[in-house]
Amino acid sequence: MTFEQLSIFVAVAEREHLTKAAFAIGLTPSAVSSAIRNLETSYGVELFDRVGRRIELTYEGRVFLGEAKATLARAKAAALVLSDLGGLQKGELVVFASQTIASYWLPAMLMRFKIRYPGIDLKLMIGNTTTAAKAVLDGLAEVGFVEGSVDEPALHVQPLAEDELLVVVGPRHPWARGKPIAPADLVSGTKWVMREKGSGTRSAFEAAISILGIVPADLAVALELPSNEAVISAAREGLCATVVSGAVAAPLLTQGLLVKARFPLPSRQFAILRHKQRHSSRASLALETICREDKAAEVQNWDDWAL
Repeated sequence: MTFEQLSIFVAVAEREHLTKAAFAIGLTPSAVSSAIRNLETSYGVELFDRVGRRIELTYEGRVFLGEAKATLARAKAAALVLSDLGGLQKGELVVFASQTIASYWLPAMLMRFKIRYPGIDLKLMIGNTTTAAKAVLDGLAEVGFVEGSVDEPALHVQPLAEDELLVVVGPRHPWARGKPIAPADLVSGTKWVMREKGSGTRSAFEAAISILGIVPADLAVALELPSNEAVISAAREGLCATVVSGAVAAPLLTQGLLVKARFPLPSRQFAILRHKQRHSSRASLALETICREDKAAEVQNWDDWAL
């Protein structure tokens, strides 16, 4: 059994689709199919059921998946140690970030990291807060960057920066007229376009209104959409409200295509996730340092302006 076979098996098992797995790991579907067939033949076990044009994990496949992921995670940890011994001259750093951070905050940090450490291969995966936490737990990424709360005992969560949350509407929405919005109006005064469950933006918003006595399930959610761009596009064209990061809304607010509703929300934290029981590579610590340098620069710029 080789690490390549394990990687191929995990890719197929997670997607339950040969072609999608092949595309994700840069192999041909025939090579992926052959690797799975050889693995099954070598050990005399069926890892997948072929159901029509679909494949599904067998019981044996589900048991093996946990072992395969653990083995690959240990191999990555070993590679990280060797990378550290090389003094950040070469190596790999896999990062998983929730959508808002990946699109509007993290790219500048990654660029600064790449300039300082050009030999380190950076890989960025994007999802939401829930999927970012799972990726770090499963060892698919060394660090995660999220804007939502994470309640997972195995993960260490460290705040890095603050982000402003805004309720925004299109210019034709009644809330665009500048009238203060009462908490009860969130339920009775509008319909909503929201990010999917598991989104850090949605989780932070629901936590904030829960403190005010509003039950999130009482909101009239007309649409759930999987990206920031989708929710703000829907909000600007219709009569629904949505909640997004200030960084996401800023360009459309400037153009007058969105309007900030008068309902203040508390800021939230951008945070970095690490697994408590896994080695932290020098590369990941260097990236964290760059992120904290950016926060320190923001504070200094604010202090200079205030003076």
